[in-house]
Amino acid sequence: MAAPSRGCGRVSIGGLTPTSDAPILCYMVKCHATALDRTFAALVDPTRRAMLARLGREPGLSVSELARPFPLKLPAIMKHLDVLADAGLISRSKTGRTVSVELTPTPMQEAMEWLQHYERFWSKSVDRLVKLVEGDEA
Repeated sequence: MAAPSRGCGRVSIGGLTPTSDAPILCYMVKCHATALDRTFAALVDPTRRAMLARLGREPGLSVSELARPFPLKLPAIMKHLDVLADAGLISRSKTGRTVSVELTPTPMQEAMEWLQHYERFWSKSVDRLVKLVEGDEA
């Protein structure tokens, strides 16, 4: 059996054995992330979530003010801000030498709409769990 290359193996449609020397294409390697993908990817990191929470409480902070409570060097903070900006979650503006950061609500609203669409499935499961637990207690 030929060794898979770069995480992409060769398998037959019905089993796990190779049927030819033609590799199966890995579509995940070079996927183009949607805005929703970038939003959720940005929200994965707790530092970025903490930054967004702080900007929600204190809008318009400078980069240095935003960075102050984190045990990170400025280049790492800037990388986090780049990810947030790429996801559209923040905007930056420069006045003189000071760069200020503001929340941008649109990507979060789109993420909430996506989550609310699937909330009905979670709600049904939670309702069934509550009935099961209450039935055991009775």
